[in-house]
Amino acid sequence: MINYLGTPIIETNRLILRRLALTDVQSVFDHWLSDERVADNRINAAHKKVSETMERMEKIVGQYGNKDFCYWGIMLKDSRELIGEIDLYQFDNATENCEVSYSIGPKWWNQGYGTEALKAVVEFGFCHMNIHKISAAHNIDNPASGKMMSNAGMEREGVIRHMIRNAKSQYKDCAICGILQEDYLKKNNNAQSSILHLNG
Repeated sequence: MINYLGTPIIETNRLILRRLALTDVQSVFDHWLSDERVADNRINAAHKKVSETMERMEKIVGQYGNKDFCYWGIMLKDSRELIGEIDLYQFDNATENCEVSYSIGPKWWNQGYGTEALKAVVEFGFCHMNIHKISAAHNIDNPASGKMMSNAGMEREGVIRHMIRNAKSQYKDCAICGILQEDYLKKNNNAQSSILHLNG
């Protein structure tokens, strides 16, 4: 059975994963949602106005009262800059499976922050929520995202052609990756935890 815990604060070596707040709207807009490079890997178009981001953020913040809502902002410990977001979603109580997705602002690409956040959320899902399987998808023209998934222990399971169509009406083939709780626990039995501190 899934142990729903909402969105607790998760601390890693360099990051704090925390709930987003309406005071974050400008940072979210500036750092990733208005960036075309990020939008190219998402279904929705880049935001042109801060009001679009505010509308989206109001929906997110309004769901934090739900125990099955797991949506974090990714914040750097040192600078307190908000650099991205990550969430667990699409929970299936019959299979106890879910999916994970994330976005990181381009200024912080290729510095290991995404992998660090993903590892922490995967650990949280398996060790604290008792998720059976976590899956994710990435556009095959975005191998950096696939590397992040691999670094977090996820295995590529196949490719779905034209799985999504982005805001530019371009169809994208997506690689599907996944990791089972039992495999994660076997591999990480003696490994150091990615989570330094967990605060509900």
